[in-house]
Amino acid sequence: MPPFNRRDFLKGAAAGVGYWVAQQYARGQEGTSPGDKLNVAVVGTAHQADYNIKELGKTGLVNLVAFVDVDDRFLRAAAEQTPKARRYHDYRDMLEQKDVDAVLIAIPDHMHAWVTLAALRSGRHVYCEKPLAHSVEEVRLVTETAAKEKRVTQMGTQIHAGDNYRRVVELIQGGAIGPVKEVHVWIGKGWFQDHPERKGMPLPEGLHWNLWLGPVPPRPYSPDYLPEVWRRWWAFGEGTIGDMACHWIDLPKWALKLGNPTRVRADGPPPHPQWCPKWLEAHYEFPAREDLPPVQLTWYDGDRRPALASDLKLDKWKNGTLFVGEKGYLITDYDRHKLLPEDKFKDFAPPAPTIEKSVGQHKEWVLACMKNDPLKPLCNFSYSGPLSEAVLLGAVSHRLGNREITWDAQKMQATNAPDAEQFLKLTYRRGWVL
Repeated sequence: MPPFNRRDFLKGAAAGVGYWVAQQYARGQEGTSPGDKLNVAVVGTAHQADYNIKELGKTGLVNLVAFVDVDDRFLRAAAEQTPKARRYHDYRDMLEQKDVDAVLIAIPDHMHAWVTLAALRSGRHVYCEKPLAHSVEEVRLVTETAAKEKRVTQMGTQIHAGDNYRRVVELIQGGAIGPVKEVHVWIGKGWFQDHPERKGMPLPEGLHWNLWLGPVPPRPYSPDYLPEVWRRWWAFGEGTIGDMACHWIDLPKWALKLGNPTRVRADGPPPHPQWCPKWLEAHYEFPAREDLPPVQLTWYDGDRRPALASDLKLDKWKNGTLFVGEKGYLITDYDRHKLLPEDKFKDFAPPAPTIEKSVGQHKEWVLACMKNDPLKPLCNFSYSGPLSEAVLLGAVSHRLGNREITWDAQKMQATNAPDAEQFLKLTYRRGWVL
């Protein structure tokens, strides 16, 4: 089935949908009273979606009014916990439910843009898991549409709300280790595939396979695609870099005010047309910003780590972000950070906190939705869109045979590699138009 796009939406206006959107938009512009709750529909109900459902519940400010899932087992389980919520297999049907104020999306990457765009165009606020979309073109369109529709958005990089990231940003921007021209980010994890999918397997009862595929050209069901393992396949995800880099590169982007890279080069095994690599390195060049110097940032996944990690005896840091400054180093993960060399910084007094404590990634979004404040969530799409684009460019370089690409962000072109277009803009099944 083709997606619920703007043309479909306008056709529905005659039946009253357009009137409802106008009312919703007016309501958002005016804000809601403190006693109101935000009516949220959740697309996806298991795994990461289940985590998000629980986090929404903790805010105390949400009514869960609808669930969408293509697997009846997961949908039933969610409905048992929230029996008043309506259930759907197709997100397009859910968007016709009039009391939905906002949509949280936690499904495979290949469907992110389709649900996000439909929700934004129908007047809803959106929270979407990382990365924002499955291709650079999709991310750009999502970012631009959120700005055009003036909806409140947030990408699911939950660790951005943690205290540790805030303290690291203050240290780096306060000059604790001096100007930073080099950053290394590594994670000891790998989503990869090294053999063809199993074929001829029976479709599990209650799985709506055609809806799960969405815009992906038709292919038979295989248990090697889902649940969760879809990240191993280019058709549905982007491997480890797509899964984790938005979390980890988020911190240097924030601390160093990074914009768009100008050059990207991947190192990895020979690329496979169907499945993601066992390991990957991605080297990014970011230009100077204001009074900040250019930055070389390198991403490592699988079993790869920077040589500098061994030199600094960081073997106990399975995952890490290492800032290299003119006056020293700062190593951090999600929960801790340390200035190096330790003897040099033993008497160092950190600056007083200047970045306010977060109420939580989900509550930030919910409160902003209730006040219709699009820029309040720190990971709104104007911030997380460029982050997602940079992450996806690492995968594009790898799929081009680990070739360096020169990136013109304004034109959304790899100026030295016209053949990159096939990975920047995907081909969809007939009838699916963004």
